[in-house]
Formats: sequence, structure tokens, C-alpha cells
Amino acid sequence: ESVGSKTRRAFLYLAAFPFMDAMAWTHAGILLKHKYSFLVGCASISDVIAQVVFVAILLHSHLECREPLLIPILSLYMGALVRCTTLCLGYYRNIHDVIPDRSGPEMGGEATIRKMLSFWWPLALILATQRISRPIVNLFVSRDLGGSSSATEAVAILTATYPVGHMPYGWLTEIRAVYPAFDKVSACHRNVVNTSSAFIYFCAALYLLCFVMFWTPNVSEKILVDIIGVDFAFAELCVVPLRIFSFFPVPVTVRAHLTGWLMTLKKTFVLAPSSVLRIIVLITSLIVLPYLGVHGATLGVGSLLAGFVGESTMVAIAACYVYRKQVRSKLCRIW
Repeated sequence: ESVGSKTRRAFLYLAAFPFMDAMAWTHAGILLKHKYSFLVGCASISDVIAQVVFVAILLHSHLECREPLLIPILSLYMGALVRCTTLCLGYYRNIHDVIPDRSGPEMGGEATIRKMLSFWWPLALILATQRISRPIVNLFVSRDLGGSSSATEAVAILTATYPVGHMPYGWLTEIRAVYPAFDKVSACHRNVVNTSSAFIYFCAALYLLCFVMFWTPNVSEKILVDIIGVDFAFAELCVVPLRIFSFFPVPVTVRAHLTGWLMTLKKTFVLAPSSVLRIIVLITSLIVLPYLGVHGATLGVGSLLAGFVGESTMVAIAACYVYRKQVRSKLCRIW
């Protein structure tokens, strides 16, 4: 049976997953707004545990022989069902009865479909560009090496280093939820901003431990051998890409910090250009760097870093633009 037909069948089986995922994230956002982050974390952990358990169960069933494609798909559905159920129960138990039917002007006014779309589409665009970045990198890296065995090795190195390299900065992305959860229109607003900023910079400082870890000899190799399960010779090829990954937390922290602030102000529309710039910088780096002698996995990770830096720079420019408009409006009210 062709790979294409199996892929189409997999997409058909996964047709209902976006709906479950959307339901889960909708309730997770409301829970985070009301500071139930522990419950959201428990739901995510339950998702992973459920997937592992159901994979173990289904591997002992007849599906392994009849339809092996269904094993990961059914496990994904069961994990999503557990996560969605946990979040929905948490919402209806803790929040549903305390949310007012209407919100006054001081809380942003009535929610409408138009307001939701204007808030949501820039964030969706950013997420979409983040999702397609890795496939673009894999494509350019493999074509740069002409589809040879070196290209296969480079893509394999990228596949192995992505999860390990994601460790220092993946969790920093969630910092963007701090401002919307704790910001209130009150006299203590400045204190909230200062405290949130201090917390964010403290989290960013923690990444130095990961920085030291990736730059300490033999530590990166040991992680890849013990956790990912590759041999030591292959792990040595992953050292340089992992050291490049150690610089990712800097632009990620800036992006998350300012994105959270702009989400609080409901000014997400200014974030849209950052996603476009990220793709432009990424593709430009993938085209230009080979002429400078950079190839393989180093080319892929270096281009990803350039894309992150470009995106964070544009977010910083957007935040400065919004801040200047706020200052000018305050001065106009004073005069």
C-alpha cells in the first residue's frame, strides 16, 4: 500500500482531533486567566500518561497486525479526551458559576465574534509559521546536500537535537500567560507589571543552567545517549547544533515577555508582521549560509536561530510602537 494512501487515511482518522484540541485550549485559556495553571499542567501530564498507557495496551491487541496506523492515532485521541475532560470539569467546577453574564467597560466590554477574531488571527498566524519552520528547515537542509547519505544524516541529527534543544527554551514560551493572568485594571497595576517582569527575568536566568549544560564537554552526548538512545559517535555530531540551541532562550524570553503584555492590552494585531519576518529571515538564512560554508544540521539550527531573532526584534519594535502611542495619548489627556 502506498505511503500517500496511508497518509490520506491518517488525515481522515484525525479529522475530529482539531475540535477536541480547540475545546481543550479554550477551557485551558479560561483556567489560566483565573490562575488555575496547576490544573492545566495536570491535564497536560494526564494527556501524556494516557497516551503512553494506551499505546502499551494497544500493542498487545490485534491492531498491531491488522491496522498498526490506528495505534498512535487512537492513543492521541484518548490523551486528548483525558485532557479535554479534565479541563472541562475543572472549568465547570471552579469558574463557570462565578463568571458574570456581562462585563462592564472597565473589563473590556462585551465579547463579540469580531473582537475575538481580531485578537486571535495574529496569534494563529504566529503559531502556523512556527509549525512550518521545521519542515522548511528539513527540506532546505536535505536539498542543500543533494539528497545524499550526508543529507539523511543531517536530517537525523536535526530530529535528534530538536527535543533536547527545546529543553532550555520551550517552557519559557509559556511566560506570555503571566501578564494576562495577573494584570488587573487597578491601582496596583504598576506593581503587577514590576513583579511580573522580575519573575520573567528570573525564569530567563534559569536557562543559564542549560547553557552551561550544553557547553560542558560530554554532557550533551550523555543526554543524547541515555535519553534519546543514539550511539556516542552520532551524539558527537549533535554537539554543535545543541550549542546553537543554547542561545534560543534569549530571543524567546523577549518575545514571550512582550507578547504577554500585548495580549493584555488586546493589541495582538501588531504581532502579525513578526511571523512574516520570521519566515523571510529563515528562508534567507537557509539560502545564504551555504555560500558561507555552513551546511547540514548546523545550517538548519543556525537558520532557526536567525528566524527567532528576527521575530523577537519585530515584536520588540511593535511593543515600542504601542508603548509610544500610550505615552502620547496620556500626554494628550493631560494637556
